[in-house]
Amino acid sequence: MFGSRRPRVLAALCAALAIALLASCARVVSAATEDDSPAADTSGSGRKPNIVYVLTDDLAWNLVEYLPHVRQLQKKGTTFTNFFATDSLCCPSRTSLLTGQYPHNTGVFTNTGDDGGYGAFMKNRNEEKTFGPALQRAGYRTGFMGKYLNGYQPADKNGTSKPYVPSGWDEWDVAGDGYREYKYDLNENGEVVPYGKAPQDYLTDVLAKKATSFIGSSADARKPFMLEVATFAPHGPSTPAPRDKDTFPGLEAPQTDAYDKATRNAPKWQRSLSPLTAEEKEEIDQRFAKRVRSAQAVDDMIGQLEKTLEEKGLADDTYLVFGSDNGFHMGEHRLRPGKQTAYDTDVKVPMMVTGPGVPAGEEVSRLAENVDINPTFLDLAGVEPPSTVDGRSLSDLMHGRTEEEWRQAVLVEHHHAKSKEGDPDAAPKDSGDPPTYAAMRTDDSLYVEYADGEREFYALGSDPDQLTNRAASLSPAQRAALHHTLTALQRCKGAESCQAASRTRT
Repeated sequence: MFGSRRPRVLAALCAALAIALLASCARVVSAATEDDSPAADTSGSGRKPNIVYVLTDDLAWNLVEYLPHVRQLQKKGTTFTNFFATDSLCCPSRTSLLTGQYPHNTGVFTNTGDDGGYGAFMKNRNEEKTFGPALQRAGYRTGFMGKYLNGYQPADKNGTSKPYVPSGWDEWDVAGDGYREYKYDLNENGEVVPYGKAPQDYLTDVLAKKATSFIGSSADARKPFMLEVATFAPHGPSTPAPRDKDTFPGLEAPQTDAYDKATRNAPKWQRSLSPLTAEEKEEIDQRFAKRVRSAQAVDDMIGQLEKTLEEKGLADDTYLVFGSDNGFHMGEHRLRPGKQTAYDTDVKVPMMVTGPGVPAGEEVSRLAENVDINPTFLDLAGVEPPSTVDGRSLSDLMHGRTEEEWRQAVLVEHHHAKSKEGDPDAAPKDSGDPPTYAAMRTDDSLYVEYADGEREFYALGSDPDQLTNRAASLSPAQRAALHHTLTALQRCKGAESCQAASRTRT
Protein backbone atom coordinates (compact mmCIF):
# COMPACT_ATOMS: atom_id res chain seq x y z
CA MET A 1 0.00 0.00 0.00
CA PHE A 2 2.85 2.38 0.79
CA GLY A 3 5.44 0.97 -1.65
CA SER A 4 5.34 3.82 -4.16
CA ARG A 5 4.79 7.56 -4.18
CA ARG A 6 1.57 7.51 -6.20
CA PRO A 7 -0.38 5.25 -3.82
CA ARG A 8 0.82 7.32 -0.88
CA VAL A 9 -0.39 10.53 -2.50
CA LEU A 10 -3.74 8.97 -3.41
CA ALA A 11 -4.10 7.59 0.10
CA ALA A 12 -3.36 10.97 1.62
CA LEU A 13 -5.87 12.71 -0.68
CA CYS A 14 -8.56 10.13 0.09
CA ALA A 15 -7.91 10.40 3.81
CA ALA A 16 -8.07 14.18 3.63
CA LEU A 17 -11.38 14.06 1.73
CA ALA A 18 -12.83 11.55 4.17
CA ILE A 19 -11.87 13.55 7.24
CA ALA A 20 -13.24 16.71 5.66
CA LEU A 21 -16.55 14.91 5.12
CA LEU A 22 -16.40 13.69 8.71
CA ALA A 23 -16.01 17.23 10.03
CA SER A 24 -18.76 18.42 7.70
CA CYS A 25 -21.32 15.83 8.84
CA ALA A 26 -20.50 16.53 12.48
CA ARG A 27 -21.09 20.22 12.00
CA VAL A 28 -24.38 19.57 10.27
CA VAL A 29 -25.58 18.03 13.50
CA SER A 30 -23.99 20.65 15.77
CA ALA A 31 -21.76 23.70 15.62
CA ALA A 32 -18.14 23.12 16.46
CA THR A 33 -15.35 25.41 17.56
CA GLU A 34 -11.60 25.16 17.31
CA ASP A 35 -9.21 26.55 19.83
CA ASP A 36 -5.56 27.09 19.09
CA SER A 37 -3.57 28.43 22.04
CA PRO A 38 -0.15 29.87 21.21
CA ALA A 39 2.15 30.81 24.05
CA ALA A 40 5.66 31.94 24.88
CA ASP A 41 8.82 30.56 23.32
CA THR A 42 11.13 28.08 25.06
CA SER A 43 14.10 29.34 27.10
CA GLY A 44 17.37 27.66 26.20
CA SER A 45 19.98 27.03 28.86
CA GLY A 46 22.32 25.10 26.58
CA ARG A 47 21.98 21.97 28.72
CA LYS A 48 20.19 18.78 27.83
CA PRO A 49 16.95 18.87 29.79
CA ASN A 50 15.91 16.26 32.31
CA ILE A 51 12.56 14.48 31.98
CA VAL A 52 10.42 13.12 34.82
CA TYR A 53 7.27 11.29 33.76
CA VAL A 54 4.64 10.32 36.33
CA LEU A 55 2.22 7.82 34.78
CA THR A 56 -0.83 6.82 36.81
CA ASP A 57 -3.13 3.83 36.37
CA ASP A 58 -6.83 4.39 35.57
CA LEU A 59 -6.73 8.03 36.68
CA ALA A 60 -9.64 9.81 35.00
CA TRP A 61 -10.15 13.56 34.61
CA ASN A 62 -12.74 13.60 37.42
CA LEU A 63 -9.98 12.93 39.99
CA VAL A 64 -7.83 15.94 39.09
CA GLU A 65 -9.81 18.44 41.19
CA TYR A 66 -8.85 16.45 44.32
CA LEU A 67 -5.09 16.59 43.60
CA PRO A 68 -3.60 19.95 44.65
CA HIS A 69 -0.11 19.35 43.24
CA VAL A 70 -1.56 18.25 39.91
CA ARG A 71 -3.71 21.38 39.83
CA GLN A 72 -0.54 23.39 40.47
CA LEU A 73 1.03 21.71 37.44
CA GLN A 74 -1.87 23.09 35.40
CA LYS A 75 -1.22 26.59 36.74
CA LYS A 76 2.56 26.42 36.31
CA GLY A 77 2.57 24.65 32.96
CA THR A 78 0.56 23.58 29.93
CA THR A 79 -2.38 21.19 29.82
CA PHE A 80 -3.36 19.12 26.79
CA THR A 81 -7.14 19.18 26.93
CA ASN A 82 -7.64 16.68 24.11
CA PHE A 83 -5.19 13.93 24.95
CA PHE A 84 -6.30 10.35 24.22
CA ALA A 85 -5.25 6.75 24.79
CA THR A 86 -4.95 4.31 21.89
CA ASP A 87 -6.99 1.87 23.99
CA SER A 88 -8.60 2.22 27.40
CA LEU A 89 -6.72 -0.79 28.73
CA CYS A 90 -3.42 -0.99 30.61
CA CYS A 91 -1.11 -3.04 28.42
CA PRO A 92 -1.93 -1.79 24.92
CA SER A 93 -1.96 1.79 26.16
CA ARG A 94 1.38 1.48 27.97
CA THR A 95 2.94 -0.23 24.98
CA SER A 96 1.89 2.71 22.79
CA LEU A 97 3.35 5.12 25.34
CA LEU A 98 6.68 3.32 25.40
CA THR A 99 7.05 2.67 21.67
CA GLY A 100 5.15 5.51 19.98
CA GLN A 101 3.19 3.00 17.89
CA TYR A 102 -0.46 2.06 17.55
CA PRO A 103 -1.59 -1.40 18.71
CA HIS A 104 -1.85 -2.63 15.11
CA ASN A 105 1.92 -2.04 14.83
CA THR A 106 2.92 -3.27 18.32
CA GLY A 107 0.73 -6.40 18.23
CA VAL A 108 -0.42 -5.68 21.81
CA PHE A 109 -4.22 -5.37 22.00
CA THR A 110 -5.14 -6.94 25.35
CA ASN A 111 -3.64 -7.73 28.74
CA THR A 112 -3.25 -11.49 28.29
CA GLY A 113 -3.04 -14.19 25.62
CA ASP A 114 -1.41 -14.22 22.19
CA ASP A 115 -2.35 -10.62 21.42
CA GLY A 116 -1.69 -9.08 24.80
CA GLY A 117 0.39 -8.60 27.91
CA TYR A 118 4.11 -8.79 28.44
CA GLY A 119 4.28 -11.95 26.32
CA ALA A 120 2.96 -10.24 23.19
CA PHE A 121 5.10 -7.18 23.96
CA MET A 122 8.25 -9.28 23.95
CA LYS A 123 7.20 -11.56 21.07
CA ASN A 124 6.77 -8.53 18.82
CA ARG A 125 10.16 -7.07 19.84
CA ASN A 126 8.69 -3.92 21.32
CA GLU A 127 11.27 -3.64 24.07
CA GLU A 128 13.95 -2.37 21.72
CA LYS A 129 11.56 0.36 20.47
CA THR A 130 11.03 2.04 23.85
CA PHE A 131 12.42 5.47 24.65
CA GLY A 132 14.73 4.16 27.41
CA PRO A 133 17.46 2.66 25.21
CA ALA A 134 17.34 5.60 22.78
CA LEU A 135 17.81 8.14 25.58
CA GLN A 136 20.52 6.07 27.22
CA ARG A 137 22.45 6.05 23.94
CA ALA A 138 22.06 9.84 23.87
CA GLY A 139 23.91 10.15 27.17
CA TYR A 140 20.97 10.12 29.55
CA ARG A 141 20.83 8.32 32.85
CA THR A 142 17.55 6.40 32.67
CA GLY A 143 15.25 5.06 35.37
CA PHE A 144 11.99 3.11 35.40
CA MET A 145 9.97 2.46 38.56
CA GLY A 146 6.63 0.92 39.46
CA LYS A 147 4.37 -0.81 36.95
CA TYR A 148 5.78 -2.00 33.63
CA LEU A 149 3.35 -4.23 31.71
CA ASN A 150 0.67 -6.75 32.59
CA GLY A 151 2.26 -10.18 32.85
CA TYR A 152 5.71 -8.94 33.81
CA GLN A 153 6.95 -10.47 37.06
CA PRO A 154 9.99 -9.33 39.06
CA ALA A 155 11.47 -12.82 39.11
CA ASP A 156 11.29 -13.32 35.33
CA LYS A 157 14.70 -14.62 34.24
CA ASN A 158 14.19 -14.55 30.47
CA GLY A 159 17.02 -17.02 30.00
CA THR A 160 19.52 -15.17 32.18
CA SER A 161 21.06 -16.19 35.49
CA LYS A 162 19.15 -13.57 37.46
CA PRO A 163 15.83 -11.71 37.28
CA TYR A 164 15.52 -9.84 34.04
CA VAL A 165 16.21 -6.13 33.66
CA PRO A 166 15.59 -4.75 30.15
CA SER A 167 18.45 -3.05 28.38
CA GLY A 168 18.34 0.72 28.26
CA TRP A 169 17.60 1.38 31.93
CA ASP A 170 20.26 2.36 34.46
CA GLU A 171 17.82 2.09 37.37
CA TRP A 172 15.08 -0.56 37.38
CA ASP A 173 12.69 -0.88 40.35
CA VAL A 174 9.64 -2.65 38.99
CA ALA A 175 6.84 -4.68 40.55
CA GLY A 176 4.51 -7.29 39.12
CA ASP A 177 1.28 -7.39 41.07
CA GLY A 178 1.44 -4.17 43.06
CA TYR A 179 -2.25 -3.28 42.92
CA ARG A 180 -2.78 -3.91 46.63
CA GLU A 181 0.12 -1.53 47.49
CA TYR A 182 1.39 -4.06 50.07
CA LYS A 183 2.97 -7.54 50.02
CA TYR A 184 4.64 -7.27 46.63
CA ASP A 185 8.09 -7.88 45.16
CA LEU A 186 10.29 -5.34 43.41
CA ASN A 187 12.95 -6.22 40.89
CA GLU A 188 15.59 -3.78 42.07
CA ASN A 189 18.27 -3.82 39.38
CA GLY A 190 18.19 -7.60 39.10
CA GLU A 191 17.56 -8.47 42.75
CA VAL A 192 14.07 -9.44 43.87
CA VAL A 193 13.23 -7.62 47.10
CA PRO A 194 10.03 -8.55 48.99
CA TYR A 195 7.96 -5.91 50.76
CA GLY A 196 5.42 -6.58 53.49
CA LYS A 197 2.40 -4.85 54.97
CA ALA A 198 4.03 -2.30 57.27
CA PRO A 199 3.07 1.35 56.67
CA GLN A 200 6.53 2.08 55.22
CA ASP A 201 5.99 -0.66 52.62
CA TYR A 202 3.16 1.24 50.93
CA LEU A 203 4.19 1.00 47.28
CA THR A 204 3.50 4.55 46.08
CA ASP A 205 5.55 5.93 48.97
CA VAL A 206 8.37 3.47 48.25
CA LEU A 207 8.41 4.65 44.64
CA ALA A 208 8.49 8.27 45.78
CA LYS A 209 11.59 7.61 47.90
CA LYS A 210 13.34 5.77 45.12
CA ALA A 211 12.45 8.47 42.61
CA THR A 212 13.81 11.32 44.73
CA SER A 213 16.96 9.26 45.39
CA PHE A 214 17.41 8.73 41.65
CA ILE A 215 17.13 12.46 41.03
CA GLY A 216 19.71 13.13 43.73
CA SER A 217 22.21 10.59 42.42
CA SER A 218 21.73 11.84 38.87
CA ALA A 219 22.49 15.36 40.03
CA ASP A 220 25.66 14.11 41.72
CA ALA A 221 26.65 12.33 38.50
CA ARG A 222 26.12 15.57 36.55
CA LYS A 223 24.29 13.73 33.81
CA PRO A 224 20.93 14.49 32.22
CA PHE A 225 18.32 11.98 33.26
CA MET A 226 14.98 10.54 32.24
CA LEU A 227 12.81 8.93 34.91
CA GLU A 228 9.44 7.25 34.54
CA VAL A 229 7.52 6.56 37.74
CA ALA A 230 4.48 4.42 36.93
CA THR A 231 2.15 4.01 39.88
CA PHE A 232 -0.47 1.30 40.36
CA ALA A 233 -2.75 3.85 42.02
CA PRO A 234 -5.58 4.60 41.69
CA HIS A 235 -6.31 1.25 39.99
CA GLY A 236 -8.50 -1.08 42.04
CA PRO A 237 -8.58 -2.10 44.79
CA SER A 238 -7.53 1.55 45.25
CA THR A 239 -5.79 1.07 48.58
CA PRO A 240 -5.01 4.45 50.19
CA ALA A 241 -1.92 5.23 52.23
CA PRO A 242 -2.58 4.92 55.97
CA ARG A 243 -2.56 8.70 56.38
CA ASP A 244 -5.30 9.07 53.77
CA LYS A 245 -7.73 6.30 54.67
CA ASP A 246 -10.14 8.61 56.50
CA THR A 247 -9.94 11.61 54.19
CA PHE A 248 -12.87 12.92 52.14
CA PRO A 249 -15.65 11.52 54.34
CA GLY A 250 -18.99 11.28 52.59
CA LEU A 251 -17.54 11.95 49.14
CA GLU A 252 -19.88 11.05 46.29
CA ALA A 253 -19.09 10.28 42.67
CA PRO A 254 -19.77 13.08 40.18
CA GLN A 255 -22.91 12.66 38.11
CA THR A 256 -22.63 13.95 34.57
CA ASP A 257 -25.58 14.14 32.19
CA ALA A 258 -24.65 10.60 31.09
CA TYR A 259 -24.89 9.17 34.62
CA ASP A 260 -27.43 6.33 34.72
CA LYS A 261 -28.66 7.31 31.24
CA ALA A 262 -29.13 4.77 28.49
CA THR A 263 -27.45 5.50 25.16
CA ARG A 264 -30.07 6.21 22.53
CA ASN A 265 -29.75 3.83 19.57
CA ALA A 266 -27.16 1.95 21.62
CA PRO A 267 -25.02 -0.82 20.13
CA LYS A 268 -26.18 -4.32 20.93
CA TRP A 269 -23.67 -4.92 23.72
CA GLN A 270 -25.28 -2.09 25.75
CA ARG A 271 -28.97 -2.70 25.14
CA SER A 272 -29.52 -5.00 28.10
CA LEU A 273 -28.15 -2.53 30.64
CA SER A 274 -30.67 -1.76 33.35
CA PRO A 275 -30.88 1.42 35.45
CA LEU A 276 -28.48 1.58 38.36
CA THR A 277 -29.95 0.38 41.63
CA ALA A 278 -29.65 2.37 44.84
CA GLU A 279 -27.12 -0.17 46.09
CA GLU A 280 -25.04 0.18 42.92
CA LYS A 281 -25.05 3.96 43.19
CA GLU A 282 -23.85 3.71 46.77
CA GLU A 283 -21.10 1.31 45.69
CA ILE A 284 -20.04 3.74 42.95
CA ASP A 285 -19.78 6.52 45.52
CA GLN A 286 -17.67 4.33 47.77
CA ARG A 287 -15.37 3.27 44.93
CA PHE A 288 -14.95 6.82 43.76
CA ALA A 289 -13.97 7.93 47.28
CA LYS A 290 -11.40 5.12 47.45
CA ARG A 291 -9.97 6.20 44.12
CA VAL A 292 -9.61 9.77 45.37
CA ARG A 293 -7.97 8.61 48.60
CA SER A 294 -5.52 6.28 46.85
CA ALA A 295 -4.49 9.08 44.46
CA GLN A 296 -3.44 11.34 47.35
CA ALA A 297 -0.12 9.52 47.73
CA VAL A 298 0.55 10.07 44.01
CA ASP A 299 -0.10 13.77 44.50
CA ASP A 300 2.22 13.78 47.53
CA MET A 301 4.90 12.16 45.39
CA ILE A 302 4.64 14.92 42.80
CA GLY A 303 5.20 17.46 45.56
CA GLN A 304 8.28 15.54 46.74
CA LEU A 305 9.67 15.34 43.22
CA GLU A 306 9.25 19.08 42.73
CA LYS A 307 10.89 19.80 46.08
CA THR A 308 13.86 17.57 45.28
CA LEU A 309 14.33 19.18 41.87
CA GLU A 310 14.32 22.61 43.51
CA GLU A 311 16.79 21.58 46.23
CA LYS A 312 19.17 20.09 43.66
CA GLY A 313 18.97 23.16 41.45
CA LEU A 314 17.40 21.16 38.62
CA ALA A 315 13.89 22.60 38.45
CA ASP A 316 14.65 25.05 35.62
CA ASP A 317 16.14 22.31 33.45
CA THR A 318 13.57 19.56 34.04
CA TYR A 319 10.33 18.71 32.27
CA LEU A 320 7.80 17.21 34.66
CA VAL A 321 5.06 15.35 32.79
CA PHE A 322 1.93 13.94 34.39
CA GLY A 323 -0.55 11.56 32.77
CA SER A 324 -2.63 8.40 32.89
CA ASP A 325 -2.78 5.23 30.82
CA ASN A 326 -6.57 5.41 30.48
CA GLY A 327 -9.72 6.82 32.03
CA PHE A 328 -12.53 5.12 33.94
CA HIS A 329 -16.31 5.28 33.77
CA MET A 330 -18.51 5.09 36.85
CA GLY A 331 -22.18 4.88 35.98
CA GLU A 332 -22.13 6.81 32.71
CA HIS A 333 -24.23 5.15 29.98
CA ARG A 334 -25.51 2.90 32.80
CA LEU A 335 -22.15 1.15 32.72
CA ARG A 336 -20.96 -0.16 36.04
CA PRO A 337 -17.40 0.92 36.99
CA GLY A 338 -14.84 -0.03 34.34
CA LYS A 339 -13.20 1.04 31.08
CA GLN A 340 -12.46 -0.40 27.60
CA THR A 341 -15.08 1.67 25.73
CA ALA A 342 -14.42 4.38 23.12
CA TYR A 343 -16.30 7.03 25.13
CA ASP A 344 -14.40 10.05 26.42
CA THR A 345 -14.77 8.84 30.01
CA ASP A 346 -12.38 6.02 29.11
CA VAL A 347 -10.03 7.31 26.40
CA LYS A 348 -9.67 11.04 27.14
CA VAL A 349 -7.07 11.38 29.88
CA PRO A 350 -5.14 14.08 31.79
CA MET A 351 -1.83 15.32 30.37
CA MET A 352 0.11 18.23 31.91
CA VAL A 353 3.70 19.37 31.55
CA THR A 354 5.94 21.96 33.19
CA GLY A 355 9.51 22.74 32.26
CA PRO A 356 11.92 25.04 30.46
CA GLY A 357 10.08 27.33 28.10
CA VAL A 358 6.66 25.80 28.82
CA PRO A 359 4.18 28.66 29.31
CA ALA A 360 2.20 28.81 32.52
CA GLY A 361 -1.54 28.33 32.69
CA GLU A 362 -1.91 27.52 28.99
CA GLU A 363 -4.12 24.91 27.36
CA VAL A 364 -3.53 23.09 24.07
CA SER A 365 -6.66 21.83 22.37
CA ARG A 366 -4.99 20.09 19.42
CA LEU A 367 -5.66 16.35 19.30
CA ALA A 368 -2.81 14.47 20.98
CA GLU A 369 -2.41 10.80 21.84
CA ASN A 370 -0.19 8.52 23.85
CA VAL A 371 1.73 7.49 20.70
CA ASP A 372 3.13 11.04 20.91
CA ILE A 373 4.94 10.45 24.21
CA ASN A 374 7.88 8.51 22.78
CA PRO A 375 8.76 11.00 19.99
CA THR A 376 8.19 13.91 22.39
CA PHE A 377 10.73 12.63 24.91
CA LEU A 378 13.24 11.92 22.17
CA ASP A 379 12.72 15.35 20.65
CA LEU A 380 13.13 17.12 24.00
CA ALA A 381 16.43 15.28 24.44
CA GLY A 382 17.67 16.34 21.00
CA VAL A 383 17.22 12.87 19.50
CA GLU A 384 15.57 12.53 16.09
CA PRO A 385 12.52 10.24 16.51
CA PRO A 386 12.69 7.27 14.15
CA SER A 387 10.37 7.22 11.15
CA THR A 388 8.83 4.01 12.50
CA VAL A 389 6.96 5.80 15.30
CA ASP A 390 3.31 6.53 14.51
CA GLY A 391 3.04 9.57 16.78
CA ARG A 392 4.45 13.10 16.60
CA SER A 393 6.46 15.20 19.00
CA LEU A 394 4.39 17.56 21.13
CA SER A 395 7.40 19.77 21.85
CA ASP A 396 6.30 22.72 19.69
CA LEU A 397 2.76 22.62 21.08
CA MET A 398 3.91 22.41 24.69
CA HIS A 399 6.19 25.40 24.14
CA GLY A 400 3.40 27.54 22.71
CA ARG A 401 4.38 27.22 19.07
CA THR A 402 1.80 26.47 16.41
CA GLU A 403 1.68 23.43 14.15
CA GLU A 404 0.21 24.34 10.79
CA GLU A 405 -0.39 20.77 9.67
CA TRP A 406 -1.66 18.68 12.56
CA ARG A 407 -3.78 15.57 12.78
CA GLN A 408 -7.55 15.82 12.51
CA ALA A 409 -8.30 12.43 14.08
CA VAL A 410 -6.89 10.03 16.66
CA LEU A 411 -7.27 6.26 16.50
CA VAL A 412 -8.54 3.93 19.22
CA GLU A 413 -8.14 0.16 18.75
CA HIS A 414 -9.64 -2.46 21.05
CA HIS A 415 -9.77 -6.24 20.93
CA HIS A 416 -12.28 -8.22 22.97
CA ALA A 417 -10.19 -10.44 25.23
CA LYS A 418 -10.39 -14.14 24.41
CA SER A 419 -9.60 -15.04 28.01
CA LYS A 420 -10.14 -13.20 31.28
CA GLU A 421 -7.82 -15.43 33.29
CA GLY A 422 -5.12 -13.46 35.05
CA ASP A 423 -6.42 -10.12 33.77
CA PRO A 424 -6.83 -7.47 36.51
CA ASP A 425 -9.09 -5.53 34.13
CA ALA A 426 -11.38 -8.42 33.19
CA ALA A 427 -14.86 -6.93 33.01
CA PRO A 428 -18.35 -8.37 33.39
CA LYS A 429 -20.72 -7.37 30.61
CA ASP A 430 -22.45 -4.63 32.59
CA SER A 431 -19.23 -2.74 33.34
CA GLY A 432 -17.92 -2.26 29.81
CA ASP A 433 -16.93 -5.38 27.89
CA PRO A 434 -17.54 -4.43 24.25
CA PRO A 435 -16.76 -6.57 21.23
CA THR A 436 -13.67 -5.81 19.17
CA TYR A 437 -13.84 -2.31 17.68
CA ALA A 438 -11.88 0.50 16.08
CA ALA A 439 -12.79 4.13 16.70
CA MET A 440 -11.86 7.56 15.44
CA ARG A 441 -12.13 10.70 17.58
CA THR A 442 -12.01 14.15 15.97
CA ASP A 443 -12.46 17.62 17.45
CA ASP A 444 -16.22 17.34 17.14
CA SER A 445 -17.20 13.71 16.65
CA LEU A 446 -16.70 10.09 17.64
CA TYR A 447 -17.09 7.25 15.15
CA VAL A 448 -16.92 3.56 16.12
CA GLU A 449 -16.96 0.39 14.02
CA TYR A 450 -17.57 -2.89 15.84
CA ALA A 451 -16.48 -6.28 14.57
CA ASP A 452 -20.11 -7.43 14.68
CA GLY A 453 -21.06 -4.79 12.07
CA GLU A 454 -22.61 -2.19 14.37
CA ARG A 455 -21.66 1.48 14.15
CA GLU A 456 -21.75 4.51 16.41
CA PHE A 457 -21.50 8.20 15.53
CA TYR A 458 -21.73 11.08 18.02
CA ALA A 459 -21.77 14.80 17.20
CA LEU A 460 -20.04 16.33 20.20
CA GLY A 461 -21.13 19.93 19.72
CA SER A 462 -24.72 19.08 20.60
CA ASP A 463 -24.00 15.82 22.43
CA PRO A 464 -20.79 16.16 24.48
CA ASP A 465 -21.72 13.24 26.74
CA GLN A 466 -22.08 10.94 23.71
CA LEU A 467 -25.61 9.81 24.50
CA THR A 468 -27.28 9.80 21.06
CA ASN A 469 -25.90 7.45 18.43
CA ARG A 470 -26.59 9.11 15.07
CA ALA A 471 -24.94 6.51 12.84
CA ALA A 472 -28.25 5.60 11.21
CA SER A 473 -28.79 9.20 10.09
CA LEU A 474 -25.53 9.41 8.14
CA SER A 475 -25.75 9.39 4.38
CA PRO A 476 -24.16 6.54 2.39
CA ALA A 477 -21.40 8.91 1.27
CA GLN A 478 -20.70 9.98 4.84
CA ARG A 479 -20.59 6.38 6.05
CA ALA A 480 -18.22 5.45 3.24
CA ALA A 481 -15.94 8.40 4.02
CA LEU A 482 -15.81 7.56 7.72
CA HIS A 483 -15.05 3.92 6.99
CA HIS A 484 -12.31 4.86 4.52
CA THR A 485 -10.58 7.19 6.97
CA LEU A 486 -10.79 4.77 9.86
CA THR A 487 -9.40 1.99 7.67
CA ALA A 488 -6.51 4.22 6.60
CA LEU A 489 -5.67 4.90 10.24
CA GLN A 490 -5.83 1.19 11.07
CA ARG A 491 -3.37 0.46 8.28
CA CYS A 492 -0.95 3.34 8.79
CA LYS A 493 2.63 2.55 9.68
CA GLY A 494 5.18 5.17 10.62
CA ALA A 495 4.98 8.90 11.18
CA GLU A 496 4.52 9.95 7.55
CA SER A 497 1.84 7.35 6.83
CA CYS A 498 -0.11 7.98 10.02
CA GLN A 499 0.08 11.74 9.62
CA ALA A 500 -1.34 11.45 6.10
CA ALA A 501 -4.14 9.22 7.36
CA SER A 502 -5.05 11.50 10.26
CA ARG A 503 -5.20 15.03 8.92
CA THR A 504 -7.01 17.17 6.38
CA ARG A 505 -5.37 19.74 4.15
CA THR A 506 -7.08 22.99 3.26
